[in-house]
Amino acid sequence: MKTNFTALDFIVLVAYLLGTTALGVWLGRNQKDAKDYFVAGHSIPWWAVLFSVVATETSALTFISIPGLAYTTDLGFLQIAAGYVVGRTVVAFTLLPRYYQGDLVTAYALFEKRFGIGTRRFASVVFMVTRALADSVRVFATAIPIALIIGPALPKQYVMPAAILVLGALTLIYTYYGGMRAVVWTDVLQTSVYLLGGLSAVYLIGKGVTGGWGTILSGASSAGKLRVIDLYTGFDRPQTLFAGLLGGAFLSMASHGADQLIVQRLLAASSLKDSRKALIGSGIAVFLQFTLFLLIGIGLFAFYKGRHFDVPDSIFPTFVVDSMPAGLRGLIVAAVLAATMSAHSGALNSLAASTTHDIYLPLSGRAADDPRTLRIGKLFTMFWGIVLLVMALLYPAQNTPVVVVALSIASFTYGALLGGFFLGMLWRRANQRDAITGMAVGIVAMSFVVFAKQMMPLFPSIQGTLTTLSKIAWPWYVLIGTSFTVGVGILSSLTHSASTEANRWK
Repeated sequence: MKTNFTALDFIVLVAYLLGTTALGVWLGRNQKDAKDYFVAGHSIPWWAVLFSVVATETSALTFISIPGLAYTTDLGFLQIAAGYVVGRTVVAFTLLPRYYQGDLVTAYALFEKRFGIGTRRFASVVFMVTRALADSVRVFATAIPIALIIGPALPKQYVMPAAILVLGALTLIYTYYGGMRAVVWTDVLQTSVYLLGGLSAVYLIGKGVTGGWGTILSGASSAGKLRVIDLYTGFDRPQTLFAGLLGGAFLSMASHGADQLIVQRLLAASSLKDSRKALIGSGIAVFLQFTLFLLIGIGLFAFYKGRHFDVPDSIFPTFVVDSMPAGLRGLIVAAVLAATMSAHSGALNSLAASTTHDIYLPLSGRAADDPRTLRIGKLFTMFWGIVLLVMALLYPAQNTPVVVVALSIASFTYGALLGGFFLGMLWRRANQRDAITGMAVGIVAMSFVVFAKQMMPLFPSIQGTLTTLSKIAWPWYVLIGTSFTVGVGILSSLTHSASTEANRWK
């Protein structure tokens, strides 16, 4: 395969990646303890936290996968993005204040205050498994443009593994030394650059289609690709107003209220007020960003005249590598890679934080400010970096857009985590046994929803039920999992007397 990637592009790409890595290491030079390493001493301004949240959840997935989604469907994903804004607003006024009532480093420390250390550990392990699976998909997705670049130089079977190894190695160095302060500030840089790339793509696509964006939008309208609202009320379509506002809201409540990856960034802000501004503002920013990258997909549909691509996630990277001018092309590819380096770095940092504070410190009896805790935290960062790299290498390429795969993985356990928080807030009678039972049943129930097709040969007696479950669209996963968790937790609490310690959240 031949690409138009020039020597200038390679120089820009290498310089940018090495420069970003060096910046991350430099920003982490004055770390004093584990608190500084994991939440930057609660000293990050709200607007930087906002950029970091946006970059973490949408960077590479948005840049690579969302244009491909619009290319193959329409603008219906905006209905889910609207639900994201609703969900973040709810979290900002419910869970977020509770995180600021103590000197917390992880989201799951809140479970210990309400239920006990066992619930904290259980939730933390669930988070680790989910985040490891979802982030390995992110790494795979971002290796696609590297593979397009180095493809001509290597045998086909080695292209993706080499791309993943390059990305993973740089990220691990950057994360090990940089800590949360480096993660947040490089996020600000990455977001600015990849948004520049998106706007540049809009301009270049308009120049590359006869008649410009007027012709593009007119043709897209005729093809039905500008449809935003779908009033269908069934549960088998992901991009409907019903699924978007309700399912998307619950997904956002879980990702931004129960996922350590995002909560850790919110805890890096200096106050509840600043954290709240960052959280709600990120919802608005993400909606606008989805709009931009969906429009790029619509434009590419006209640019390529509806040409078929075997892998939808390769559509926009192909345009970047083959159709952007030299220099800019290198910068944009670098921005995509560096943005995921930053998001991946945040995942490693949050996994290490959860392992250190939720598992290691309670077992070892050491204090968070013990100098040895910082060293242990960095070792856990190294461990998770290797684990995620191996998982990305094992991920199989497929036709499903990677953004859908990543969100589906997260939704699988998000419902249990969010349900645990809801149970603690809404049902005073519930104790630790009820919370763990509810979350465990919620996860088991979701396994039958997510893996319904695979389970059909194993459970022929309920094949009809499994067939129905297999048709449920992914935005509903969190709501279903939350409902199971809360419902089972409430029923479990009715089997014992009310606890005198059952209302420790104020």
